[in-house]
Amino acid sequence: MITVKAPGKLYIAGEYAVVETGFPAILVALNQFVTVTVEESSDFGSINSRQYQENSLYWKREGNNMVFDNRDNPFHYILSAIRLTEIYAQSLGKEMKCYHLGIDSDLDSPDGKKYGLGSSAAVTVATVKALCRFYDLAMTKDQLFKLAAIAHLDIQGNGSLGDIAASVYGGWIAYRSFDREWLKVARKIYSLRKLITLAWPALQIELLDPPANLQLLIGWTGSPASTSHLVDAVGLKKAEQRAAYQQFLTDSKQCISRMITGFRSKSIALIQNEIRFNRQLLKQLGKLSAVEIETPLLHRLCESAEAAQGAAKISGAGGGDCGIVVINKQLDTTKLKLAWEKAGIVPLNLHVHQVND
Repeated sequence: MITVKAPGKLYIAGEYAVVETGFPAILVALNQFVTVTVEESSDFGSINSRQYQENSLYWKREGNNMVFDNRDNPFHYILSAIRLTEIYAQSLGKEMKCYHLGIDSDLDSPDGKKYGLGSSAAVTVATVKALCRFYDLAMTKDQLFKLAAIAHLDIQGNGSLGDIAASVYGGWIAYRSFDREWLKVARKIYSLRKLITLAWPALQIELLDPPANLQLLIGWTGSPASTSHLVDAVGLKKAEQRAAYQQFLTDSKQCISRMITGFRSKSIALIQNEIRFNRQLLKQLGKLSAVEIETPLLHRLCESAEAAQGAAKISGAGGGDCGIVVINKQLDTTKLKLAWEKAGIVPLNLHVHQVND
């Protein structure tokens, strides 16, 4: 039996702007995982998951038609990952086999609510990685990222794929999103085998080394959010508010550039300053988009962290899920965590995960 793990992620800064080609964000991989097992079968195959046995199906009306949204259904990402990996395997002359695929995840709460740790990205990466081992396919991290990114993009349709990068590379990363319009054209021209060896325009992934005294705290509001739907909502408004949106992009890019400098110079103060600045940018984006990015509970999470000498903001698309705090390790955070618990915010005992294989 083959067993692989892929970690979940959180955004530290650069949300929303990162969906635009070449715009940067900083993410971190965490020690919560999706685990995929593959075992060869002689007669039939199966896909089994304890977490995903019951999954809601969302749809909307377009005229009189029911249109289903598959972006929050993990099985669609698993099937897309299987399809792309097997196309790649066949291009290398591998014979297709039957197998039992098992999925286990600790990226959601015990009652099935999403923490916002990128479960769809992690399950995509873990599935691709497991099948590459099953079919004995040599694959670099760069190639794994590209194959998983294509599989994920085929289902989600939007987003930056930064969560895929975090699951593949691990640790702290600076990520700049690739040109998805180029990818659409390139897929019509190149084979999948060729495509994952090419340099993708604007794509940059840099591993970051944080200051030794930096501590990352994570609080969960208990309210799951749909990243796809929030990104859609902001996307609809950006054409109406073009000048303001372009200013947001410029400010976000400069903010993340300064924050990356903070990592390189090991300056926790510089990183904290830019966390605070990025929080304000996202609040402004929420106002111009008429989208509640920083909910009242996320606001309370951030303000209580600021009172404890931390720098805090939402993580990811907002609208619920998690907030993050960057704080000096030497400070006592006991009162902060108690304040969170009193407000109904769950401190998550998570740590940065390095991917070594």
